[in-house]
Amino acid sequence: MPGHRAGLKRGGIFGLIGGLLVLAGCATHHNGTASAGIPGQIPFRVEQDLRFSPSNWPEALFADLYLPDRQMSQAPNPVVLMVHGGGWQRRSREDMAWIAEEVASHGFAVLNIDYRFAPEHTFPAQLHDLQLARQWLNRHAGEYQLDPNQVSGFGFSSGAHLIALMALVASSDSDLNQPHGGSETRLNAVVTGGLPSDLMAFCSGKLIRQFLGGEQQDMPETYRKASPISHVTADAPPFFLFHGAMDMLVPFSQAERFRETLEDHQVYSELYEMHLRGHVTSFLTAGDAVDEAIGFLARQHEG
Repeated sequence: MPGHRAGLKRGGIFGLIGGLLVLAGCATHHNGTASAGIPGQIPFRVEQDLRFSPSNWPEALFADLYLPDRQMSQAPNPVVLMVHGGGWQRRSREDMAWIAEEVASHGFAVLNIDYRFAPEHTFPAQLHDLQLARQWLNRHAGEYQLDPNQVSGFGFSSGAHLIALMALVASSDSDLNQPHGGSETRLNAVVTGGLPSDLMAFCSGKLIRQFLGGEQQDMPETYRKASPISHVTADAPPFFLFHGAMDMLVPFSQAERFRETLEDHQVYSELYEMHLRGHVTSFLTAGDAVDEAIGFLARQHEG
């Protein structure tokens, strides 16, 4: 009965799409501000496969640079450094392309990057890659009409971990600023989705073990230093967190505890709690969260 099976397949697909659409509107925005002030969409162009790593780097690293077309303005563009997820060991910047397009269409330049993968490259290799990308933005600001003083970050899952870590390390006196970080890698604001903020809470899970290069009991200080929550200071940038309330891979408590730590240091944050969603579905249905995140970034830029 081929026709019957095809009908079931189509029904299953439409049911999945319908279910995702229902989920997309089911969220609570803690401490949020309505995003009605987001600027209208504008055209943009993409410079693809720009190499941002130096010639002597262990691996050639590339990025796509999205540039909004501001025909009526000569002012440099604020920038968003974008980082994909994948457990620190897979996927690519293509995953974030749809978000990069949405952010660029609202007036931000976006540098959507790749980075080295574990287990071949262990921490802090990936942090160094992000620090290099941030430095690249400083050096090429004039060439691409970028504002090096208005750079924010956006990441999901392991990408959220890396962009949060870079931002917090740069706003602290951590030795992880050496040799590629420091004040020149600071960010003005950070958006994270599905953020694993405290790696010490995962008890040497496989992905984290491969990323850090060993068991927590054998290297507790490495687990601490690799955890964004360990680097929060009063100088940290504001954060917008979106997270699935039913995330079993990165529990929602990771976002809650991180936000509490930010509040303890009087750092502004917003939490967009996505009900009935896990880790993957919070990314697949992130449209509304992305809209709210763009509003957040616009307010930080204007402020």
